[in-house]
Amino acid sequence: MSEEARNVTLLREAYRLWHDTKGKSVEHWMDLFADQIAFGSIAQSVRSAPYMTMYEDKNALRGYFAGLTLDWEMIEFRTEHFVAQGDRVVMMGRCSWRARKTGKTVWTPKADSFRFADGKVIEFFEYFDTAAMRDAMQG
Repeated sequence: MSEEARNVTLLREAYRLWHDTKGKSVEHWMDLFADQIAFGSIAQSVRSAPYMTMYEDKNALRGYFAGLTLDWEMIEFRTEHFVAQGDRVVMMGRCSWRARKTGKTVWTPKADSFRFADGKVIEFFEYFDTAAMRDAMQG
């Protein structure tokens, strides 16, 4: 199996668990990340979600998942395409979440970009509809 195919296989399983557990498979994701990681979100400027920021350390990254769990309830997370080239994989899909404080639902296309080294994720960046996320968090 090529490195590209192995990386896609790891991510397919991680996303399957993410969807099936409605976002409760955090430990599975944590096992995929290297101790030092460049992790970011296009939502890093959304003030109501301070956990969507840049992380460089796997242990600090737990704050991202804690904030996500506190603020949101996953409805679904579907992967549609994986594109792999060398050490990079991009997932394109869609997801929907409910804001716990307002009950408002967000549906958004989703793209996640990964870079691997030695079987671990060393870079991650996520793209989604940040305006819809911000609006759903406002009462």
